[in-house]
Amino acid sequence: MQGVSMKTSHLVCLVLLPVLCQARVTTFSQCPAFFVDGQSPTILQDPDNNNRYQQICQCLLDQNGKPQYFYATLYDTKNKIPVYSAYKLSHADIDRKDRWYVEPQLDGGSYECMCGLNQIPSDKRGQRQALNEDYKGSGFDKGHLFPVYHTSSTCAMLATSTLTNAAPQDHAFNSGSWRVHEEAMVELARDCLRAFTVTGVVPDNKVIGNGVRVAKYYWSALCCLKKKGRHSQAFIGPDNNGQVERLSVAALEARLSEKSYFNTAFTVFPGQC
Repeated sequence: MQGVSMKTSHLVCLVLLPVLCQARVTTFSQCPAFFVDGQSPTILQDPDNNNRYQQICQCLLDQNGKPQYFYATLYDTKNKIPVYSAYKLSHADIDRKDRWYVEPQLDGGSYECMCGLNQIPSDKRGQRQALNEDYKGSGFDKGHLFPVYHTSSTCAMLATSTLTNAAPQDHAFNSGSWRVHEEAMVELARDCLRAFTVTGVVPDNKVIGNGVRVAKYYWSALCCLKKKGRHSQAFIGPDNNGQVERLSVAALEARLSEKSYFNTAFTVFPGQC
């Protein structure tokens, strides 16, 4: 695959010990490379809780202990699911390993980056984020926003398996229509020099575990940069038939702005695309 895929990173990532960090709660100023023209999608605001929505630059440490960023996530600490993850799509065949991590800072931990659960005080675990135990017996999958299938290195694959990059997703939809969609996205990006992608969820009224909101809809948008121009495409599902709907980015933004969705003006690609 030309352009965005079949590129394998030589980065040596350190993920063997729980004290080694994987993601950094900060602002998106640390990781603008994952946004078209360096501009992030809309950052939601809650007038009653200024700390509800957290901007996370997801990263791994390299062999020198320096953070290497792989994508960006806006996380909703009230619903305990991400709003969206933004990344550059690049596919290669990678052996999958699901090592689910949490973000210590969200629940009173002292480490500034994502690590193992043991780095959060036991009485504060799960107060502002989902935990593995929330999914046990729920019948829902941990649905990646930045999926393994859209990565091209072992380090990037490992970086996707964090609970700040997942929401409860219906198993049939996850393993059926949405999986087909993720594979189709790779084909859409085949001729792109760069394929900026944003995948997000719209929360339902259902909850699992300790207040983790189930995703009602999954949506995604692709901005394909070519030598001559750019083009975009968006998707959302499931529809009434359990399928993924294809629509323009403008139509997706209009829908996400509606009262029954985010109830505020929402832009996926503020940059020109």
